[in-house]
Amino acid sequence: MFHRVGFIARGLAVALVVMVFGTAHSATLTGGGSSFAAPLYRAWSAELHRQTGFSLTYRSVGSGEGQRLIMAGAVDFGASDLPLSGDVLDERGLYQFPTAIGAIVVVINVPGIASNQMKLDGPTLAALFDGRITSWADPRIRALNPGLRLPDLDVLPIHREEASGTSQVFSDYLHAVAPDWKAGMWGDGSEARGNDGVAASVRQSIGGIGFVEYAFARRDRLNTVRLKNHAGQFVAPGKAAFTGAASSADWLHADHYAVNLLAAPGAQAWPIMSATFALVPVHPAAPATRAAVKAFFRYGLKQSDDATRDLDYVPLPTPVKERILASWP
Repeated sequence: MFHRVGFIARGLAVALVVMVFGTAHSATLTGGGSSFAAPLYRAWSAELHRQTGFSLTYRSVGSGEGQRLIMAGAVDFGASDLPLSGDVLDERGLYQFPTAIGAIVVVINVPGIASNQMKLDGPTLAALFDGRITSWADPRIRALNPGLRLPDLDVLPIHREEASGTSQVFSDYLHAVAPDWKAGMWGDGSEARGNDGVAASVRQSIGGIGFVEYAFARRDRLNTVRLKNHAGQFVAPGKAAFTGAASSADWLHADHYAVNLLAAPGAQAWPIMSATFALVPVHPAAPATRAAVKAFFRYGLKQSDDATRDLDYVPLPTPVKERILASWP
């Protein structure tokens, strides 16, 4: 009975998208911004494409550029992991809402060290990225990893080159766990564009360390590390750790849904989590585009939880989804 009800609901959602867009050939939208969210929106649109012919052109160019694109009217929706303040949203005539919650993980390329063998805490992680730790055999890393054979190999930190929500969230985390860390304190490493660029650079750099959204680490089979969380436990990235952290979000009191998910409580909570946000015009130039954008996000929020989980994002709570759609201007 429940499977039948779910099948009917999915069918109605798809029918709504087809009705909004008219024909399969006219079902086209543009979006741009967050690389953190790129796998999510591409997965949602791929399923719709199979069922309706819907097409989404999404430019994975970073959160800062996503904000600029939507403010310039160059895309139908912008995507950013950096929520805008209420004043800016009002001034620019934008509606901001979260679409999912994802995890930022630390990835390494250290010979002889398998995924999740290495343990790091906040101060040590900050020192790896600001250049105070230059060798993987540093005593601070050894102290956290007794018995682990660490090579005397140069550390090659890799960070984002463009304005990035992933970078800002990661920097905020480092400042929270190592108060002397300040945004931009990257050591003598290298830069790469987008989560995919950082993932590729770490994969190609012996001694490399970087930070990416988890979907990119899993896709590229990169080695991740265990991090010390707010409860003092070293936890490995994974669905249980992500869900545990996401459950602590205080959506009710968040300004325009801008929740803080860093250092979430819970013994097994992953410490670096972020919501990712969409930005749409309150008064779009074309009403039909407004309806199409809303239909896309309605489908993604209400019918695509399985695809969202398959990419290791955490779907939003149902009451938050309902509130987003009910408040859509």
